[in-house]
Amino acid sequence: MFVPFDTLPDESKIWIYQCNRKFSDEEVNQIENDLMTFVEDWSAHGTGLEASFVVKYNRFIILAVNQEVQMATGCSIDKSVEFIQSLEKKYMVDLLDKMNVTYKQGEHITHKTLTDFKRMAKEKAVSENTIVFNNLVNTVGEWHEYWEVPAIESWHSRFF
Repeated sequence: MFVPFDTLPDESKIWIYQCNRKFSDEEVNQIENDLMTFVEDWSAHGTGLEASFVVKYNRFIILAVNQEVQMATGCSIDKSVEFIQSLEKKYMVDLLDKMNVTYKQGEHITHKTLTDFKRMAKEKAVSENTIVFNNLVNTVGEWHEYWEVPAIESWHSRFF
């Protein structure tokens, strides 16, 4: 069952999928329609999940579940991954590769391989103050506080 994202409690579980390219506005509209259909039918052991989503910067898909109402289970999580894989095929993008880094250069968002980001850190092309997207956050509350942070405040700090 869909609920507005901003009504989810801070403890709600989230999954963040970053795209290797920016989606067009038209693609975002289509993706949001697909997400709405998926979330409306998403369930765990026959019980509907109180869930939501948000698409940020035309590049990130964030799925969320209020686990105080119903826990997401292995099967329901598998269904969400299958859904994300269907989006990958439909839009010919990569959403599941965790070996990439997305960060801000001013107002521009850049996507690099982890290897390239490490090299850029050594070459000082990015710094400890570079704003990175920490996609390892697990809850809505963590997402609000620790998703867009200086590299030194995230797991990226090991490269500096």
